[in-house]
Amino acid sequence: MFSTGKGKPDKLGVTYSKNGANFCVYARLAQCVKLLFFKNKDDLVASNTFELSSGDNRTAYYWHIFVAGVKPGQLYGFSVTGPYRPHKGTAFAPEKVLLDPYGLLIERGDNFSREAAIGEGSNIAQCLKSVVVDIDDYDWGNDTAPRHSFANTVIYEMHVGGFTRHPSANIDSNKRGTYAGLIEKIPYLKALGINAVELMPVHQFDPSEHHAGLVNYWGYSPLSFFAPHREYSSDKSVLGPINEFRDMVKALHAAGIEVILDVVYNHTAEGDETGPTFSLRGFDNDDYYILSADGQHYMNFSGCGNTLNGTHPVVRRMIIDSLHFWVEKMHVDGFRFDLASILSRDEQGVPMLSPPTLRSIDTDPILASVKLIAEAWDAGGLYQVGSLAGQRWREWNGYFRDDVRCFVRGDRGMVNKFAARLISSPDIYGEHHFEPEKSVNFITCHDGFTLNDLVSYNEKHNFANGESNRDGCDHNFSWNHGIEGQTADPQIIQLRRQQIKNMLVITLLSLGTPMILMGDEIAHSQQGNNNGYCQDNPQFWFDWGKIEENSDLLRFTKALIKHRTAVSVNETLRYSLHDIIAQSALKWHGVKVNQPDWSNTSHAIAMESCHPHFSTVSYVIFNFYWEELTFELPASPSGEWLRILDTALPPGEDIYIDGDKKEWVSHEYIAAPRSVIVLIG
Repeated sequence: MFSTGKGKPDKLGVTYSKNGANFCVYARLAQCVKLLFFKNKDDLVASNTFELSSGDNRTAYYWHIFVAGVKPGQLYGFSVTGPYRPHKGTAFAPEKVLLDPYGLLIERGDNFSREAAIGEGSNIAQCLKSVVVDIDDYDWGNDTAPRHSFANTVIYEMHVGGFTRHPSANIDSNKRGTYAGLIEKIPYLKALGINAVELMPVHQFDPSEHHAGLVNYWGYSPLSFFAPHREYSSDKSVLGPINEFRDMVKALHAAGIEVILDVVYNHTAEGDETGPTFSLRGFDNDDYYILSADGQHYMNFSGCGNTLNGTHPVVRRMIIDSLHFWVEKMHVDGFRFDLASILSRDEQGVPMLSPPTLRSIDTDPILASVKLIAEAWDAGGLYQVGSLAGQRWREWNGYFRDDVRCFVRGDRGMVNKFAARLISSPDIYGEHHFEPEKSVNFITCHDGFTLNDLVSYNEKHNFANGESNRDGCDHNFSWNHGIEGQTADPQIIQLRRQQIKNMLVITLLSLGTPMILMGDEIAHSQQGNNNGYCQDNPQFWFDWGKIEENSDLLRFTKALIKHRTAVSVNETLRYSLHDIIAQSALKWHGVKVNQPDWSNTSHAIAMESCHPHFSTVSYVIFNFYWEELTFELPASPSGEWLRILDTALPPGEDIYIDGDKKEWVSHEYIAAPRSVIVLIG
């Protein structure tokens, strides 16, 4: 069936053409490379083996071969032999079938075994297989990227599988938990008002990677930086996931919603020295990973067993090529980089002042129009919020999360920090003259408590993870409001709901780019588990049946997002940061006008913001004291203030929606305990 030629080294991975396909891999120290073909995903042996010649099929560090007659859907892998140099960090395992580091799809047979990829012995009968793809065989039609500015973006962090996997999703069972299932729920996202989804990892990962008999649910352990996760596809054909993912992107774009991918360029599923050999380890262990000085162990700045050597030129190019692929061929709109600070470490793991990988991504012309968001810390203790290298990076603001949580629960000495978080953290970003949207503001994310659990639990409850409750963060700055977990006490229930609304208001009306967590808008609970990485079950999925019983909170969230996009609130606050110094557009007040209380015992502050181009003025009261306070109001341009929201009021009265009766106030406002009020003049 097949004939072979020398091939070319100019492009890594598979380059498909109507005549066949060019295969190219980087294997610097390899002595022998074999390309293996398989007919079916469960084949026990290779159907064809092509041994590459070091003379004809090698150029410098690159091994390449052209195989005529190859068609899309062809399954393949590699076997690589190299010198035994354990003290130099080599880890060649010619008995293992290796995935193509640039492979665009991965097929997992029913006989796949993760354990077979560990230790000695062949795994050919139980291996993962890469798939040949004609990546240009897709009709994008008139797909157009929404290109929302960060100033006008509201991000919804979500899990592709968990969003529609629950039986209550009321969609075809074969679509639940898939890209196609997400398409079915676009009307919900559109009605909610968000305009960007941040998808937890969709790079192919191994669900069978587990602890205590559980599964990998979150997906933060990639097998590939190019292949979309097959298990999220309802199309079970060998080429199905590529096009179903693109169908999802195209449908989201048509609804005006951007697609941001959570990418994990800091480690892989190969783990530490006791882990499986799937791909990179078998091609060039020393180049792809940061190793210890003796070459025997992996530096673990990721907390997941190994650390990708992101500064190495070949790895840096692989990361850039991956980003280009997802932008150019899959039309995604941005990336959130998990543990991005790892990419600032050199090949020995030492932080650099000007890391080439972060700088390369920051200045790359193909990436110039997409969103770049960094989780600016790593598991090795590096915390770079406000100091990550590069101008275009936006950052998950961990200070916002922690300081807002502390102020809302009533901690002492937080009013100054809270005020800074409201106006995009000038104490962190101001001296660099960044725009306010540098800060991605969030209070909850996949990692930690949901918003409902944040107000319902003092302690984490992770025993279901099988790690004796040792996993997950111990410092949550949460408050159960008197009873741990669920309660029937109506006063506690009411106060918890009010606190949820308070934190939604703070997130969505603060300067910066807001992000909310999937399910927070319907009070989703994980029963106090703050580390659901291994919990693929209904308790951790979006429960569509909760929408009706939490319709008041959903209504509030929708209206709040809508108000953010209104000139009266969002634009007033956004412009004010630029004009704080030049125009004194922002004023702070206390219970008395122009008399803010900045003392350590203060639990309340009011903010007045004047739009520099319009006559609109907003006045926001934050009362997190445990008693009501009467706030004297400054003069309104129109003589009266329109109340937009008051989180202490009952549902239906707590937020103004067009068509509601307008409530006007003039000289003072009585703020209930633990409440937020927004007035517009």
